Amino acid sequence: WKSERVIVSRQGPHLRLAGGGAGILNFCANNYLGLSSHPEVIRAAVEALEKFGAGLSSVRFICGTQSIHKDLEEKIACFHQREDAILYASCFDANAGIFEALLTPEDAVLSDELNHASIIDGIRLCKANKYRYKHMDMQDLEAKLQDAQKHRLRLVATDGAFSMDGDIAPLKEICQLAQKYDALVFIDECHATGFLGPNGRGTDELLGVMDKVTIINSTLGKALGGAAGGYTTGPKPLIDLLRQRSRPYLFSNSLPPAVVGCASKALDLLMESNAIAQSMAAKTQRFRSKMTAAGFTISGKDHPICPVMLGDARLAAVMAEDMLNRGIYVIGFSYPVVPKGKARIRVQISAVHSDEDIDRCVEAFTEVGRKHGALP
Repeated sequence: WKSERVIVSRQGPHLRLAGGGAGILNFCANNYLGLSSHPEVIRAAVEALEKFGAGLSSVRFICGTQSIHKDLEEKIACFHQREDAILYASCFDANAGIFEALLTPEDAVLSDELNHASIIDGIRLCKANKYRYKHMDMQDLEAKLQDAQKHRLRLVATDGAFSMDGDIAPLKEICQLAQKYDALVFIDECHATGFLGPNGRGTDELLGVMDKVTIINSTLGKALGGAAGGYTTGPKPLIDLLRQRSRPYLFSNSLPPAVVGCASKALDLLMESNAIAQSMAAKTQRFRSKMTAAGFTISGKDHPICPVMLGDARLAAVMAEDMLNRGIYVIGFSYPVVPKGKARIRVQISAVHSDEDIDRCVEAFTEVGRKHGALP
């Protein structure tokens, strides 16, 4: 059973926990850019709440669309340099709503075996022919694309950045194969939007394939304000189709105005300057290099998700608890969230962590690792 620690403060690099625990350093949030408690983001939420109310009490096509929803969709499309966008209550809903609406029994979807659970569940809902290729294995993907040529439409679906391992999909190679075998490319950018790429637009910008990725799903609940909400952005005919056919969109209340205000301001900040997005790289490198020098194995590459690989589930759990006793909030991950034998403590770096915060985290890991035999 998983347990939940109760926070009695705002999300941020420093937390207070229920029952004490003041001054806890937080290294496990998806608050990549620190915008969940940014004063301008909070102010925008308050202004939207006061002007547009608490919520719409309805789905979009009945009486649940306000001007701020349309403005945010336009801003998202502009940010990603796509034709249009559609908002959902979460990216889980966006992933649940796209495959069933787009694909028929005549089509095929090819999915990376380590894709997020929401992609897997979304694919289960559709009637397309399903192929699962080995994780980031382009030879296996090509073999399955060859087999899928008998189907009308082929869609390759992958996370842009994989949340458990911090690795990044080889989008250049995927797009080359998609072009060769006449397939579309879909990426989930929840752990990339806002901070990967020169302007934080994601893995397609980072890898130079923005014009070759057809569909992007992502979240407003991580780097873009940290509240809630998700979206699909891509060709306008696809977005028009989703407004008519996507069940999570048609049967869920529209996003609360305060959430829309948060996300809209977060995007404004990103589009005004790439300084926030660029601030992640040095902090991520500092943690990864210092932990590697201490003797730990860190999975992934150059991503602020930094999995400290331990192998043993119990070791991950007791080390995470001991880290909390030293004022560092991290969480152990083990089966079934990750494969057996791949237990780890997943550390997540934020733009609002100071160098001193990162060094303190590394020092605590080193002490706890030696205590429990994870380091010599």
